[in-house]
Amino acid sequence: MAAIHDLLQQVSDPALRERLEAEIDRMTKQKKFGLVFEDHLPECTPLYDMPVTRGAKVALRGGNVSDIFTVLKIENGIASCVRKGEAELHEFPVGDLLCVAEFGEPIYPYLKPLDSVCNAPDSDLWHTLIEADNYHALQLLEYLYAGKVDCIYIDPPYNTGARDWKYNNDYVDGSDSYRHSKWLSFMQKRLKIAKRLLNPKDSVLIVTIDEKEYLHLGCLLEEMFPAENIQMISSVINPKGNRRDNQFSRCEEYIFFVYIGDAAITSNGTDMLRQIDKDSSDEEDKSIRLRGLLRQASNHGKRTDRPNLFYPLLFDKESGKFLGHGPVLPLSESRDSYNPPENAVAMWPIGSNGTELTWNLQPETLMSKHTQHFLSFGKWDGKQRTGYYLSAGQEENFKKGMYEIVGVDDDGAYQIQLKDTAAKDVRPLTIWHRKEHSASEYGTAFLNSIIGSGRFSFPKSVYAVKDTIRFFVANKPNALIVDFFAGSGTTLHAVNLLNAEDGGHRRCIMVTNNEVSVDEAKALTEKGYQPGDEEWNKLGIARYVTWPRTVCSIEGHDVNGQPLKGNYLGSDLPMADGFKANAAFFQLSFLNKTMVALGRQFRELLPVLWMKAGAHGPCPSLTADELPDMLVLPENKFAVLLDESAFSDFLPLVQDVPEIQTIFLITDSSDGYREMIAHLDGKETYQLYREYLDNFRINIGR
Repeated sequence: MAAIHDLLQQVSDPALRERLEAEIDRMTKQKKFGLVFEDHLPECTPLYDMPVTRGAKVALRGGNVSDIFTVLKIENGIASCVRKGEAELHEFPVGDLLCVAEFGEPIYPYLKPLDSVCNAPDSDLWHTLIEADNYHALQLLEYLYAGKVDCIYIDPPYNTGARDWKYNNDYVDGSDSYRHSKWLSFMQKRLKIAKRLLNPKDSVLIVTIDEKEYLHLGCLLEEMFPAENIQMISSVINPKGNRRDNQFSRCEEYIFFVYIGDAAITSNGTDMLRQIDKDSSDEEDKSIRLRGLLRQASNHGKRTDRPNLFYPLLFDKESGKFLGHGPVLPLSESRDSYNPPENAVAMWPIGSNGTELTWNLQPETLMSKHTQHFLSFGKWDGKQRTGYYLSAGQEENFKKGMYEIVGVDDDGAYQIQLKDTAAKDVRPLTIWHRKEHSASEYGTAFLNSIIGSGRFSFPKSVYAVKDTIRFFVANKPNALIVDFFAGSGTTLHAVNLLNAEDGGHRRCIMVTNNEVSVDEAKALTEKGYQPGDEEWNKLGIARYVTWPRTVCSIEGHDVNGQPLKGNYLGSDLPMADGFKANAAFFQLSFLNKTMVALGRQFRELLPVLWMKAGAHGPCPSLTADELPDMLVLPENKFAVLLDESAFSDFLPLVQDVPEIQTIFLITDSSDGYREMIAHLDGKETYQLYREYLDNFRINIGR
């Protein structure tokens, strides 16, 4: 219907247009049942990096991106254009124009590197943030990971009419007969692709929403996932309530769970009504108090009491990693006489007043505890670490299954807790009310402490997001999680926190656009800036909020470089320690199909290939002017043959290399491709550039 309204505006005869409008109005007033909404003409996408050429579709910079012109010719920097549906000629300076892509047109995306953060150089875990309109980003993700995603978590715009961000939160159209259909059309087009991303055997789609659209969203999900089990829960995110004049104050929002295939929740041992609050008397304490390694003087712990327990523990000078122990020193020898190995620090059992004490364990028993993962140490201060271990009685409890392993620390020690409650398989209720889910305290205030106040409105509590996705990925330590309405970046923060708590290796891909707030857009326009300018871009949500939060949370500091304060709730993880994780930041841009087919844009496509191969290790790049015949990248677990005539040299380099799991072969010959892959049994192979080009040509507008 919205498309018909757009077409009506092109009818030049007023009488005919009026008659048609009357008939359409009569048709729309017929009563219908079920979810009825208009299929609105979707958004157009600005292509800032594409040059304006003859035949290109363009819009005015700073104007309505849906007001489309076609370039007929360019002379002396002036483009002669005609508006879509009209014949009148318009002339504009080329610099005032930008290329646009209409919905349904084939696009050929690539990823332009913007930045990266590496806080775990020894890990191949790399998260990804993509700055893009999420529809085209989803098209790229379908090419990369169709059927491979374990969890999609999205917090879409709620259609409240708020205009804090132009990530348009106001999708109600004045000509919309059903009022909500523009928002529904927007969501449907994205959910269609999201559905194809999810692993059909076992995955979950999670969508949060409030009272404005939850009924319509529920109907849409039922319509799009008719064979799947769908549940909705109510989650209290504002315990104090959000005042509504003459109405009940709203304190909750809603979360839809679409269970794909055999998806099922993993119980967390609570009903989701109890609080994780150390001061709460009704919360069961599942922590295990480990025994201190240092024996106290009052417990016959002086060196003179038990000389056979006086020996040094050895730690790496730089990292503080536990290396083992030195020899037991007889009473006649001073500890100053012992020289530790190079690059090691010796820590002796010394009391706070300087008294020589002893350890609680014989050297052999100590190493046995270490081998069994029962020996742990506190934070390294450059000289020492406090030691802890499981007592003999606790070891027996462990063997009886009374404890559960919830993680592994950097020294290999198990992080364990009591298992009693979890063993009862307490099922969460469909109403959640937990203190740490408060969006004001653990969303807004928490985010402000990292990136400063006023940058983003209404972020989710990081603990609410962690709890939500944990139900479905707790038993999937290598899960792939996608959020294509990333906002402030809470989802990646939550995934890193979950990984830190249980030793997981889950990977997160976030997508957000780089729109600025309405007020900032007005101020920037008054200063002469336009979308795409650097001054404009740096205040956009991706670069001003999402990426800074990602960097700060991983490195453990705020935007001013000050260490983050306190520990994460429910754990002893200091925020200042950050996370052992890495992330890459890209902007989605578009390539010229002809140039891709000729192989002249391989450099631009390399990050796409890196992601398709699993995003292992730092994203590679090419700096030389000439392209090599091949790329063999064991660290990234993929290889590329650029010149098929070099296949005989390429084959032995990749055939027996277990690290190489994915191979891209650039050839125009299907027969040649089949002949080459016959020698690459066990490897995942792709033909370039045909497979890339065909994907985006065939899959458009599906």
